[in-house]
Amino acid sequence: MADPLYDTQAGRLVAEATPGDNAMAVSVSELSGRLKRMVEGEFGHVRLRGEISGYKRATSGHAYLCLKDDAAVIDGVMWKGSAAGLAFRPEDGIEVVATGRLTTYPGRSKYQIVIERMELAGAGALMALLEKLRLKLAGEGLFDRERKQALPFMPRTIGVVTSPTGAVIRDILHRLEDRCPTHVIVWPVKVQGAGAAEEVAAAVRGFDALPTEGPVRRPDLVIVARGGGSVEDLWAFNEEVVVRAVAACSIPIISAVGHETDTTLCDHAADLRAPTPTAAAEIAVPVLAELRLSLDAMRQRTERCARRYVERGRERLDALARVMPTRDRLLGPQRQRLDELGARLDRGLERRVTRARGELDRTAGAIRSAALERRLEAGRARLADLGRLVESLNPDKLLERGYVRVEAVAGGTVTSAEAACAAGALLLHFRDGAVPAQVGEGAPREPRPAKVEPKPPRAYPEKPDQPRLF
Repeated sequence: MADPLYDTQAGRLVAEATPGDNAMAVSVSELSGRLKRMVEGEFGHVRLRGEISGYKRATSGHAYLCLKDDAAVIDGVMWKGSAAGLAFRPEDGIEVVATGRLTTYPGRSKYQIVIERMELAGAGALMALLEKLRLKLAGEGLFDRERKQALPFMPRTIGVVTSPTGAVIRDILHRLEDRCPTHVIVWPVKVQGAGAAEEVAAAVRGFDALPTEGPVRRPDLVIVARGGGSVEDLWAFNEEVVVRAVAACSIPIISAVGHETDTTLCDHAADLRAPTPTAAAEIAVPVLAELRLSLDAMRQRTERCARRYVERGRERLDALARVMPTRDRLLGPQRQRLDELGARLDRGLERRVTRARGELDRTAGAIRSAALERRLEAGRARLADLGRLVESLNPDKLLERGYVRVEAVAGGTVTSAEAACAAGALLLHFRDGAVPAQVGEGAPREPRPAKVEPKPPRAYPEKPDQPRLF
């Protein structure tokens, strides 16, 4: 007997159709597909209000986030095309209204909202986002007064970042033409909507990157301008990318976004905020006519000051000329003193020359006598030396010692036997006379006195006279 508490159907190993049960078994994928079609059919268009949580942007460009309130959470996804068209940068904690459709994700058995459009949930949320970004950038020092640059007094070139088709650029050009015609370079950008912030930032960085000496003249001043509008219209100028580009620009920037009551973060980062684009043009350049008047007034003042200075100088010179002594009165005593000194100088020089001439004569005489005496003494000594030399060289001095000098009758001293034989007749000179002799026959018998002719004294070069002292 079967146990009534035992369910025979639950204990089966193989599933079988049960009589009277018309529910067929379906696959997980089939069930997920049915759920997906049901959810998408029922919630094909929904608007959800909630706070962003866990926002992240994938490298593919898709955005993933959660929308939550105090009781529930729903996942959300925003495809690349929709995410690129957002007018603001989503951040955690911001309350938004997301428009899209619900769908399921079978891979995780989750449902989510595919967001097609996302907007801030009212002005309060927008202001909260703006304040949060302002505090962040202010904490980094982007709004500090020390970072502000002085504007040039008269810029040669002005760069304008704005829409090329709006009334703003025409107002700026007209006002510049009226006040002071200036070269203007317009960098056309979108001033609202998707991509506007990126274009404005790129334009500011582009002006800053221009070389000083290049085909396009680098601006001396940049004006970022836009007409008035709502907070949403001006939101591009609150974007972080625009604020950082304006703060980092090395060229002075005037921010002229909206009307006087409109304020954007770009105004805080710029070097100067103008209430309107037209006012920005007025601030950028001076009035040329007024500048010319000022220059003319300063020229006249300068001329008057110069004339006054010359006139006063002439008056002082005339006054001094009246009290100053004349030239003759000043130079008379000096001239008289000069004449006296000249006369004394002439007399003194004459006496000095006379005395010097006498001293010179006396000195010259003494020098000449002493010099002559020394020259005579030197001459005597040389003459005595020459006499002794001549005496020692006289050949007849040897005759006193018993020598004989043989001389040919025809003339000439005979110094060899061969010469004696050749001469024949000789003359023998002794100390006391000469005796003729004959070599061979016919020699003379009687001696004859020798004729001795004195030799002229040898001439020596005289020493140069001693130089004269005067």
